[in-house]
Amino acid sequence: MPTGAGFWRKLFAFAGPGYLVAVGYMDPGNWATDLAGGARYGYTLLSVVMLSNLMAILLQALAARLGIASGRDLAQACRDSYSKPTTVFLWILCEIAIAACDLAEVVGAAIALNLLFGLPLIWGVCLTALDVLVVLFLQHRGFRYVEALVVTLIVLIAGSFAVELWLAKPDVVAVAKGFVPTTALLHDREMLYIAIGILGATVMPHNLYLHSSIVQTRKYLDNLAGKAEAIRFATIDSSVALMSALFINGAILVMAAAVFHGTAYQDVADIGDAHRLLEPLMGTKAASVLFAVALLCSGQNATLTGTLAGQIVMEGFINLRLRPWLRRLATRLIAIVPAVIVVVLYGERGTGPLLILSQVVLSLQLSFAVFPLVIFTSDRRKMGSFASPWWVQALAWPTAVVIAALNLYLLWQTFVG
Repeated sequence: MPTGAGFWRKLFAFAGPGYLVAVGYMDPGNWATDLAGGARYGYTLLSVVMLSNLMAILLQALAARLGIASGRDLAQACRDSYSKPTTVFLWILCEIAIAACDLAEVVGAAIALNLLFGLPLIWGVCLTALDVLVVLFLQHRGFRYVEALVVTLIVLIAGSFAVELWLAKPDVVAVAKGFVPTTALLHDREMLYIAIGILGATVMPHNLYLHSSIVQTRKYLDNLAGKAEAIRFATIDSSVALMSALFINGAILVMAAAVFHGTAYQDVADIGDAHRLLEPLMGTKAASVLFAVALLCSGQNATLTGTLAGQIVMEGFINLRLRPWLRRLATRLIAIVPAVIVVVLYGERGTGPLLILSQVVLSLQLSFAVFPLVIFTSDRRKMGSFASPWWVQALAWPTAVVIAALNLYLLWQTFVG
């Protein structure tokens, strides 16, 4: 960081990691859960989107704090503190979460290619394996090139949905009421299932590992003042970036609520069906085209962080380093196999439930990343003077407990209730 630089110059120097993390919060998995939530329940689940995003801001700030203060990412901190069997167990869980996320990106990109160019889903799924070349090229050029592409794609997605909202003309009063939390989801298993899916799609476990590592790519003085400043700017960076994710996720749900809820199409949860219905219901082809373009940008954007997160957790947990192209190809093939099976057996109809299921899998894994993060950042032996203050712990521990409780409740409802 330049010595004596002003606030804005320092902020720009630290800007980037937050946006790399934020793209995971607006991937195609979010689309499936937000579409289903808006179409079926109107604006009710906007409160879940908002609360999930606030949880994400808090947890990502803790991840940045851990990385900068301790010099260790979350995976390395787990390896330092836990036994080898526990570390391997946590690594396997994280790999499952990454595969679930990658599955959502594969299916989302295939659907977008089908909607825009008529490419059969099976070919679109297979074609996504080639994005490894794009990722490798960008990584070779440097982090700033990756970050620039990510921000460009976020702007395209946000611009597309700004137009979609203008076309949909949602009820502003109803939107405001949707941000007020409701207990209705505790009595409705289907609503709870989608709410947990929204949570899983918003607060992504492997992003905590990713963020705690990539914040260390920035240059800052290795002393108390330098680290304190780095934590401050990293927190601003991630918080601003995640607010863009809140807008996009909220926009998808609001659009679905405004266009589909209360009509004969309120059970639509399939991205392809939503795309086809937007033009006749909103009266312009631009609505469906912008929807597909934003979906393609979303899938490709989230792909960029998948490779980075996978390499970080593999190195951090078990100290194993693979060549980036091999790591990326292996992750993508794990996602392609179930996607191909579902497309062959069920066609386009199977992709919607598969996307929502992938997000619930993410949410069920989340506690195994959140509790270690909260524990480590509260520990003065690891963090020194940068250990979380009491008021941050007072927010972090209830957040961790609520996430775990909701997931246990979902499992109970699914298998016993």
